[in-house]
Amino acid sequence: MRLGLNIGYSGSAMGDIVPIVEHADRIGVDSVWAAEAYGSDAVTVLAYLAARTSRITLATGVLQMPARTPANTAMTAMTLDALSNGRLVLGLGMSGPQVVEGWHGVAYGKPLGRSREYVEIVRKAIAREAPLTHDGEHYQIPFTGDGATGLGKPLKSILRPLRSSIPIYLAAIGPKNIALAGQIADGWLPLFYSPERESVVTDDLDAGLAASGRGVDDVRVAASVMVAAGDDVSECRDRLRPYYALYLGGMGARGRNFYTDLAARYGYEEAAVAVQDHYLDGRRDEAAAAVPDALIDETALVGPVDRMRDRLAAWKASRVDTVVLGTDRPEVLTALQEAL
Repeated sequence: MRLGLNIGYSGSAMGDIVPIVEHADRIGVDSVWAAEAYGSDAVTVLAYLAARTSRITLATGVLQMPARTPANTAMTAMTLDALSNGRLVLGLGMSGPQVVEGWHGVAYGKPLGRSREYVEIVRKAIAREAPLTHDGEHYQIPFTGDGATGLGKPLKSILRPLRSSIPIYLAAIGPKNIALAGQIADGWLPLFYSPERESVVTDDLDAGLAASGRGVDDVRVAASVMVAAGDDVSECRDRLRPYYALYLGGMGARGRNFYTDLAARYGYEEAAVAVQDHYLDGRRDEAAAAVPDALIDETALVGPVDRMRDRLAAWKASRVDTVVLGTDRPEVLTALQEAL
């Protein structure tokens, strides 16, 4: 098992982020993951970090598929991979309807079909084996639909990529999306992963693997794990409660929140519904207080460093290949890297 570093939505805080990323690069942390939602983008951040590091893998965690055409994502991936001398991992995700329709102004549509076509197009564009064409439900290349000039023609990238295949990881929470990752992706990016209850989600992954004739080793698992270090475990949990409340309560609507559903599948349905009800009704402090201690303990690393070291044993025994740590403390990163 390897460690990664999650720097989240860090585009406006590079002065704080660069030192810990450079530290991670020096001590052998495997990867650094940059996110985007509706603020800073991940690409600019990783391009900057490519120039400030030498060996650490640079990963998007994730690029929002509805925000970019597949061909644009392929261009971005090829460019970042060349700039970093082959260090890119391309993490992709659909985001959610609130961001896709409320920020990007495009229809959320059918996420499974769109994701499948998107990955296929990105791979074909990067492979550069032939001019790019695709005739699907969601994407047509060249485009021939309403408003087309008829002048479009299949094109091959004028950039010769450093690698003809760049690893693609899919962020997925719902059962069908997890199965899709098992079918088509090189890696899977779960959030709120519980080593003790991993079969709840890995059964879906395995169904996808079986459907495509692939095995467990064909899909890497990089789980994002929040970290709160300190001597007082209860205080550490409290630092993470607003983060859990935001996802379980605010990342979606009633009846359509993947994170609420996941907590329910783990056995925390009553608490998850309470968190969501409080959050959506504007009681955010109550929402945070309703997050179960056990859910935080299972899916995050909290407390003294020795406690976190002990907790790593459960992650080592799981299906997770990379634990992507959400921390801004270099001494914690060093201690956990040494523990591995």
